[in-house]
Amino acid sequence: MSEAPAAPLSASADRAREQGIDLLLRPPEPRAGWRLLPARIAAMCAVELQKLRHDRTELYTRAVQPALWLLIFGQTFTRLKAIPTGGVPYIDYLAPGIIAQSAMFIAIFYGIHIIWERDAGVLNKLLVTPTPRSALITGKAFAAGVKSVIQAVVVIVIAALLGVALTWNPLRLLGVAAIVVLGSAFFACLSMTIAGIVLSRDRLMGFGQAITMPLFFGSNALYPLDVMPGWLQAVSRVNPLSYEVDALRGLLLGTPAHLALDFAVLIVAAALGITAASALLGRLAR
Repeated sequence: MSEAPAAPLSASADRAREQGIDLLLRPPEPRAGWRLLPARIAAMCAVELQKLRHDRTELYTRAVQPALWLLIFGQTFTRLKAIPTGGVPYIDYLAPGIIAQSAMFIAIFYGIHIIWERDAGVLNKLLVTPTPRSALITGKAFAAGVKSVIQAVVVIVIAALLGVALTWNPLRLLGVAAIVVLGSAFFACLSMTIAGIVLSRDRLMGFGQAITMPLFFGSNALYPLDVMPGWLQAVSRVNPLSYEVDALRGLLLGTPAHLALDFAVLIVAAALGITAASALLGRLAR
């Protein structure tokens, strides 16, 4: 009686052996790229965020600058009442701009990471995997967005402690997170695009420092469009940071905003940034 199951077990073992031999002789057909793309993006994003587990110093040190902007610049100009903000205390008006600024500063040097990966040989290994280049770039861009959301939480807490009247509506805060992620994704892709052009960490550092302050001061982060000269207003209208700040003010403070336009501009900017950075990724790896 104990020998009866032997035949079925032997048959199943033979089938498993045949399937194994079949896989060796004929590899399984790959799934369609569109089905793999979200998983690849999530995997790349998770790999980038794993770095925070080993070293959280970046989050702490990057919180110093936004705190100084709010504590010194914000409170001083609130007392001076030198900048017209439509009846909103200046420190309240400034807080969304500082959130956008700190997020941009995290993302704009993201190209240095990818150059470091090239120098370490990591990038070439990633490029020979089935992962599409667009998924690799998108994963890195949205990892920068998640880091920026963490930074935004820190700035919001600091602003709340200083008495800034921010909303705590969960849906609005989700909108804030989405705006920060989209803005950071664009600036991370801009950085990686520049990295694909200059191919050097030193040159990228120079370009990053050359464009960050013009992007910041050429936006509505510190002052409204109405007080800018005409040429600076034109610059601000093509600066994605202005749309990010406008959306953040509307969501956090309830001031008049153009949320549909802001979201549309940031989505298009992020998509164009991903396309440009993906196209130049192969040049960076050579």
